[in-house]
Amino acid sequence: MGLTKTLRYILNHPLNRPHRVAAMKRFVNWQFGSRMVPGAVLIDWVDDAKMMIRPGDHGLTGNIYCGLQEFEDMSYLLNVTTPEDLFIDVGANAGAYSILACKARGAKGHCYEPVPSTFETLKSNLNVNDLAEQVKAMNVGIADKEGTLRFHSDLNCENRVLAEGENPSNSIDVPVHSLDSLLEGLNPTILKVDVEGFEGAVVEGADSVLSNPSLHSIIIELRGHGAKFGFDEDAVLKKLLDYGFSSREYDPFTRDLRNLNGLNTEVGNTLLTRNEDLVMSRLEQADKITINGHTY
Repeated sequence: MGLTKTLRYILNHPLNRPHRVAAMKRFVNWQFGSRMVPGAVLIDWVDDAKMMIRPGDHGLTGNIYCGLQEFEDMSYLLNVTTPEDLFIDVGANAGAYSILACKARGAKGHCYEPVPSTFETLKSNLNVNDLAEQVKAMNVGIADKEGTLRFHSDLNCENRVLAEGENPSNSIDVPVHSLDSLLEGLNPTILKVDVEGFEGAVVEGADSVLSNPSLHSIIIELRGHGAKFGFDEDAVLKKLLDYGFSSREYDPFTRDLRNLNGLNTEVGNTLLTRNEDLVMSRLEQADKITINGHTY
C-alpha cells in the first residue's frame, strides 16, 4: 500500500474520523519510533491483548493507526465471541484474529499458518498473550485434501499457494490438510478464512465443519483472487448459502446485522451467519469496545 493510499485509509477509518489528528500522530510515531527499536515492538491492543509488530508488517500496522485494521469484521468478532466458542483461524498470519477471539474474548482456538517464518511470529504473539495452551497452532496449510502444496514465502501477509505457471525462487513446500480431518469430533462455532484466493479449496474440504450446527459465523475473504486457482467465488458463496448461511453486512456502531445480496465488495471479507437468534442475542448483550480512547 503506497503512502497516499495509507494516509487516505487512516483518515477515513471509522474510528479515526472524529480523531484524525491523534491518528496521524500514531502513524508518525510508529514510522519513526519503530525504527529506533531493534526487532519487534510489543503493542497494547484491545483490553489485555497485546501484539508483536515489526516495521513493514503491513498486515498488522493498521491496528496501530486505526485500532482495528479490518473494522467491521474485527468488531463483529469482538461483539459475537464468548468464552464458550471454538474459533478457527485459517490463514492466521501473525494471529490478529486469534488474539481478539481468544485473548480479548476468552474463546478457545485452532489456528493454521503455512509459512514457517510467519508461524514463528504467530507463536510469539500467542505466547505474549499467554495463549499457548488455549490456542492450538499448527504450521500447515488448509486445502480440500491431505497432501503437499508449494507456497510463496516472501510476500509477508500475502503469502499464498502458488498458482499454475508460477515458479518463484523463494518458495517452500508445505503439508496441507482439510478442515474436516483436523476438526473431526470438535464443534467449531466461528470460522475465519483468509488464504489469498485459495478459499474455494478450504470450503471444499470442510463439508462436515459447515454442516455442524455449532458453526454460526464465517468471515471469509472472497474478493476475486480465487480466479487464479480456477475457483468461481460466486459458486463458493452459493455453497456456503446452501448450508443455511446468509451473507451479512455489520454496523459496529449500531450492532445492526443487515442482509447482503451476494459478496461484500466494500471490504475485503464477506460475513456469513446462521442461527440468527443466538447471533443477535450475543451482539445485543456484548460489552462495549474501547480502543484508542474511543468507545462504541
